[in-house]
Amino acid sequence: MTEQPAPGSLQSYGYRQELHRSLSFRDLLVYGLVFMVPIAPFGIFGSVFEGSGGMVALTYAVGMVAMMFTALSYAQMARAFPMSGSVYAYAGRGIAAPVGFLAGWMILLDYVLVPGLLYLIAGIAMNSLVPSVPVWLWLVGFVVLNTAVNYTGIQMTARVNKVMLLAELLVLAVFVVVGVVALAQGKGRGFDFTAVYNGDTFSWSLVFGAVSIAVLSFLGFDGISTLAEENKDSARAIGRSMVAALLLAGTLFVVQTWLASLLVPDPGKLISQGDPDGTAFYDAARVASGEWLATLTAAATAVAWGFANSLVAQAATSRLLYAMARDRQLPSFLARVHPRHRVPVNATLLTAVVSLGLGLYMNSRDDGVTLLSSLVNFGALTTFLVLHVSVVVHYLIRRRSRDYWRHLIAPAIGFAILAYVVVNADIAAQRLGFVWLGIGVVVLAGLLLTGRRPELSAVQSADEPVAAPPRNG
Repeated sequence: MTEQPAPGSLQSYGYRQELHRSLSFRDLLVYGLVFMVPIAPFGIFGSVFEGSGGMVALTYAVGMVAMMFTALSYAQMARAFPMSGSVYAYAGRGIAAPVGFLAGWMILLDYVLVPGLLYLIAGIAMNSLVPSVPVWLWLVGFVVLNTAVNYTGIQMTARVNKVMLLAELLVLAVFVVVGVVALAQGKGRGFDFTAVYNGDTFSWSLVFGAVSIAVLSFLGFDGISTLAEENKDSARAIGRSMVAALLLAGTLFVVQTWLASLLVPDPGKLISQGDPDGTAFYDAARVASGEWLATLTAAATAVAWGFANSLVAQAATSRLLYAMARDRQLPSFLARVHPRHRVPVNATLLTAVVSLGLGLYMNSRDDGVTLLSSLVNFGALTTFLVLHVSVVVHYLIRRRSRDYWRHLIAPAIGFAILAYVVVNADIAAQRLGFVWLGIGVVVLAGLLLTGRRPELSAVQSADEPVAAPPRNG
């Protein structure tokens, strides 16, 4: 008699448990916080300040609300399908396998490109601190270091994450305390709330246009879903850790950007001329307490983006490639798991190679950081739109749920907010994103014409009964 797999287990979907289940809720929460980077606004503060007309704190608050609806949809789909693959798995099983392929293709813009973006930003920042070491050498160093850590296993990655998170929070605490004291002493322009609301410049299109930039700081909470097969707790832990990480990080983003906006030396110039060198936050730190704080915040940004954030980004990317390869929608060699470390080794190495090549190429372009940022954001936002649709189709239509808040209203609100952000996004990002989508459609058509139509086995959700296969003997 053949033992039947438990409903909702990975085996009930036709997969073997190959990755090591060792991550707790706290590990997942730390992973999400490190992926988002608690000090992420340090690096793009000037761009968001310019785009929002100075209302940078409001921009991050709106971004947090928008992403919270997305996190709620992630939580619902993670409960239904507790496996690696993120939106690729959720759309493929919640709607249809071809839709899942296109969702996975679009999220690749985020997952595959973001490590290269992080390495590039960190390399530029470190080069500004140590000009004698070229950007390309910093790139190589960060890639090699992160690949070595990820190669040793997810437990090592989790331990490093905790150390890096504590370091980032310490730097942030220093800036907040010193900034508050500086404002109390009369530095900057004193305490006011123009960074939250300025009636002279406010418009929703202005704010949502800036949100399309600020959303880069929030990307990462969704990466928690790629670790579903390494989560040792219940499937609910995935959703809870996403919501908690987003709420904590979003609050930190609002506080730090509000303080920094009050310390900007020339707000009018920053709005009119932008921040081409990416130093606006460090200039604000310099106003608060001199060169030492400017150097500390710049160095923290470089290490956080180039090591901590890119470390978890590489791990998430490798899990997405692994999930798609396991379903024969990418080359099968990417599904190989290291027998001892229990990590998708080939996917990890490929991510490293692509990130290095991409970072080196974009470093040779004047618009490298801007171009990569636009593509990453567009890929993530369009994929999140598909996620919200997946919740409605799977729960409301397919399973006839009557939980209208979680399965209709919340996804609809999240979809509407993100759609408005996408519409107000940079035109170049829209064009490049749709070109990438067009390529994905061509690839999908090729799969269909060659008889390799995307198919996912055992598509039942974890909270549905799984039909028992015929018994032998």
